[in-house]
Amino acid sequence: MKGFIRAYGAGILIALLIAVLAYSVGRMIPVVGGPVFGITLGILVTSVWKLPAYSQKGIKFTSKYILQLAVVLLGFDINAASVIRVGQQSLLVIFLTLSAAFLTAFFVGKLLQINKKLNILIGVGTAICGGSAIAAASSAINAEDQDISYSISTIFLFNVIAVFLFPLVGHMLRLSDTGFGMWAGTAINDTSSVVAAAFSFSNAAGNFATVVKLTRSLMIVPVTLVLAYITSRDHQNKQNFNFANVFPWFVLGFLAAAVINSTGLMPSEISGSLAFMGKFLIIMAMAAIGMNTSIQAFVKAGPRALLLGAATWLVVLLSSLAVQLFTQIW
Repeated sequence: MKGFIRAYGAGILIALLIAVLAYSVGRMIPVVGGPVFGITLGILVTSVWKLPAYSQKGIKFTSKYILQLAVVLLGFDINAASVIRVGQQSLLVIFLTLSAAFLTAFFVGKLLQINKKLNILIGVGTAICGGSAIAAASSAINAEDQDISYSISTIFLFNVIAVFLFPLVGHMLRLSDTGFGMWAGTAINDTSSVVAAAFSFSNAAGNFATVVKLTRSLMIVPVTLVLAYITSRDHQNKQNFNFANVFPWFVLGFLAAAVINSTGLMPSEISGSLAFMGKFLIIMAMAAIGMNTSIQAFVKAGPRALLLGAATWLVVLLSSLAVQLFTQIW
């Protein structure tokens, strides 16, 4: 333990301190949220202060392993019974919007000449659930910290736009509470933004959208497993390759946490605390990722990443509306 603290303690502590500040600011400005402030503060810290060499191990540990732990703990925020009940109504819309998002990200990413891993992260973040999906996918594909920063920042921009745009458009289109809840739950990236937009439309829409979003969040599991398999195929020609080394074991922890939470055997206070801890650790990991991000590279890749994010998000929101129109959900 002493050896671990000496090797990793400084970096973990720096990330923790930044995360506490980012969480506090995120609570004051929930539209932006803690993870975005975590990355931003991490970038600012490393820009104005040359971090000591002995802190690097802890920062890298936080950006990888604490990130994976955070994803596991997020499973305690999911109730399988509610997901199954609402999922029967939303599964078709979720499947088609995910397909549209991935196809758009693939082709537009190639057109914009965006690197493969950044392309995947923006596609997954837009299609599934923003930062949580990016966190899971980044571990499965061994993404660079800079690519994680680009994708999180891109997703954030469209989250903010969605909070203000969706209720306005929903009223213009005269969507029902169920129709708007389905639209928000399947087309807005981050859970907090889904809640903000849907509850501003109506309480009924907010409750429905929240469960749809949780159903959509479960897509993290199959998508991450597929990404891990593709990564393993890319490494098969390497000597001494072992699939176990790239398998996203933390996804099994996420599933186990969701199952435990759904049984009702664990007191809601405990599962709620564990889910909260997961959300805080996401902020901490984002702070570490920010400290590993190059501003010069960020500025260079930023415009293309935003274009890819915009194209993918527009396709998702339009396809969600189109599917509902043809299936007469509203």
